[in-house]
Amino acid sequence: MTFDWSQLITWRHLLNVIDILVVWFFIYKLISLLKGTKAVQLLKGMAVIVVIKMVSFFLKLETIDWIMDLIISWGVLATIIVFQPEIRRGLEHLGRGSLFGRTKRQVNPGEQLIKALDKSVQYMAKRRIGALISIQMETGLDEYIETGIPLDADISGELLINIFIPNTPLHDGAVIIKDYKIAAAAGYLPLSESSLIPKELGTRHRAAIGLSEVTDALTIVVSEETGGVSVTRNSELLRDLTQEEFIRYLEKELIVEEETIKKNPVQEFIEGLRKDGSK
Repeated sequence: MTFDWSQLITWRHLLNVIDILVVWFFIYKLISLLKGTKAVQLLKGMAVIVVIKMVSFFLKLETIDWIMDLIISWGVLATIIVFQPEIRRGLEHLGRGSLFGRTKRQVNPGEQLIKALDKSVQYMAKRRIGALISIQMETGLDEYIETGIPLDADISGELLINIFIPNTPLHDGAVIIKDYKIAAAAGYLPLSESSLIPKELGTRHRAAIGLSEVTDALTIVVSEETGGVSVTRNSELLRDLTQEEFIRYLEKELIVEEETIKKNPVQEFIEGLRKDGSK
């Protein structure tokens, strides 16, 4: 008796597989668009609400279940309002046709960035030229980039120096670096209201600390009064760094090792099939 494969694999089964793959692809693209923005933290909060709803339903906690129903009922409208910048950005990507495109990323692009930062910062520190440079890490900085003058320029020490030369149009404000490019100059950062900040520190340091309180950005400050070099991240302020300490800190935070670069899930799946086939 021979087995009829046509009974196992039907056209309907194939359509179901395609349906699942298409949904998976759009979910993956949605996560890619939201990655590095504040929406990620909001999505985690929504996931917690869903878990509480499920637990309250199974345990028959009627009051909590009723409250969760109200929250979820209004959740769609709240999501549109809260995620408005991300939705707009996603539609812009779709309109430009980049939703299906590939993005190229160099291995260890942080090395060139560190060289440019070191060259410019040491130059400005010796001459007491005030500077404020923020580097986007995981949390997006688009809302602060929009407050400045868009540049989208390749990074070089000379360009950073020229931006902060006193009495030039772009010197007052922050340079914001995103994806290893200068996204904008003369940007406005949120000032910290902390009473623990030393009185001798000025507006640049308060802005750097303020940004570190709401994002995970790495911000570099060159003091106009003393020429001291400081770095802030995650509400931590490191003051008066030597050149060696400055470079060592940047290498620890910005160098991307080849093995830590995440691959596209489709690429990982294909490579897995190739390995299995070679055995």
